[in-house]
Formats: sequence, structure tokens, C-alpha cells
Amino acid sequence: MKTLLLLALITVSEATIGVFVKLTDGLIPIQTLTFYAMAFAAAFLFVARAVATRQWPRFPRGNIKDTAIIGVLIAAQGGAFNFAMSLVPIANAVIFWSIAPFFVFIFSALFLGEKARKSHILIFAIALTGIALANPLGGGHMLGNFVALATGAIYAAMVTYMRYEGKTETGNDIAWSLLVAALALSPFLWIAGPGQVATTIAYPALGVELPVMLWAAGLGVISTGFAYFGISIVLKSINANVYALVDIIVSPVVASTLGYLIFAEVPGQGMIYGGAMLLAAGFWLTREMSRGRESQPVHPCHSTPAYSAC
Repeated sequence: MKTLLLLALITVSEATIGVFVKLTDGLIPIQTLTFYAMAFAAAFLFVARAVATRQWPRFPRGNIKDTAIIGVLIAAQGGAFNFAMSLVPIANAVIFWSIAPFFVFIFSALFLGEKARKSHILIFAIALTGIALANPLGGGHMLGNFVALATGAIYAAMVTYMRYEGKTETGNDIAWSLLVAALALSPFLWIAGPGQVATTIAYPALGVELPVMLWAAGLGVISTGFAYFGISIVLKSINANVYALVDIIVSPVVASTLGYLIFAEVPGQGMIYGGAMLLAAGFWLTREMSRGRESQPVHPCHSTPAYSAC
């Protein structure tokens, strides 16, 4: 029961990425916002792991190269996904990101020599039909839709790299990877500026004014840090491939629902039907690719959406 409750909380936390990005109302440049998020997430993970294990996360001396490369890929993925969220409705970003398993499949076939099955042909046909219905070129959201697709490709590159190297990052190492991500993004404090971090935004319905930095902290602590920490606990009780199959469907649905409830974003009919086909095809492909790997250790990055947990 505790595992299911934590799994539900993780799913909701992952789905809040777009909410926090949009709540900043453009007052913080998007890459600077991503820097703040990674810095808050790294700080949260260091403290949370220190409290949980009663020891400070060890420096990954034997895994420095992979920790650094993964950190840079996290920075690229997070920046791209946040940028997409600033351009399109939340549903668009999470649905077009859901093509990530197909990039994983393609990269694995090209660089790892993994063989395709007959079922993959049907899966790809369903996915292509879904993309055609969702119509990334229409609706005035072409740039944001393509950036969301690019986010999926960056994610797939990270997964393929880790599988090629035979690495499974530990919860200890991922805290350091997030720190690398923050350092990689830190130049944007000078390139784009720190943003209007001291500005407050009025919310008449709540009768309060809240600082924009609160949403940047939420993006880091709730959407990223808590998700990582929760996943490291959940994966002790359930198989990572099972988690991936649940998450690839549930998180985009929850994120789209939050977009509707908070920002009144209503996806077009084509996006709804096409997105449903894409999510179903991604679920099926993830299941197919996980066959025979049930006993293998899987890093949280292999099983979570966007950058919220990878």
C-alpha cells in the first residue's frame, strides 16, 4: 500500500513540470530556470540521501566520466523540455515526448545491434498514424512540438549510452549528475540573466502574492528531486520495467489533466486521438523491449519521463 501511494505521488510530481514552468510566467529565462531547477534538485537529493542513509553521498571516483556525460545529457534534456513547455500546451509537450521509446529502439538497433521483431512493424505503424493525427506541423505549435520530439531523442541517446557502457547509475551517482547538470547550465546566469527572481505574482483567487522563485524551487524539489528520491525507493519493491509501463501512460495523462484544470488548456481532437495512439504504441514497444530483461538492474533514467527522473 505504501509503495502504491509513493508511486502515485511520484507520478503527480513528474507531471508538475509544465505547471511550474508556466507559473513562472516567463519572468525567468527558460535555461536559467532549468539551472535553478537542477541546482535545487541536486541540493534536495544530497540532503535527502544524507538523512535517509545517515551519510553524505560519496563522490563517484570510479564513475566520473559516465556521471559527467549523463549530467550534461540531463541538462540538455531538461532545457529542451522546459523550452517546449514554454511554447506549447502541456499536453502537446508530454505527448510528443512520448515518442522517446521509438528513438530508444532506433538508437539501440543502430548502435547496439538489437534485432527488430515482426510486432515492431505494427507498433511503428500505430505510432506513425498517431503522429499524423496529432499533426505536429499544425495548430501554430510547430516549434514547440518539434522541441518536445527532440527531448525524446536526447533521452533516448542517454539510455542508449548507458546500455552501451553497461552502466546502471546508483542513487548516489545521480545526485552528482544533477550537480553536473546545474554546473553545465550555470553560464546562462550571465548569457540570459538571472531573471526577475524577486518579483511576486498576484493570485486574486487565492488572495496572495507569491515570489516567482517559489515555482523555480518547486520545479527542482518537487518535479525533479522528489521524483528521483521516490523512484529510488519504489524500485526496491517493484521491477523497473513494470514501473516504466505504468509511468509511460499515467504521467502524460496526469500532466495533460493538470494543464486543463490549472490553465484551461484543451487539446484538439486530433491531439487527443493521436496522443492516445502514441501512448499506446509507446507502452507496447516498451513492453516488447523489456522482455528478457526483467532480472536486469535498471537505472531510474530508463523508466521515467522527460528529465524529471533522469
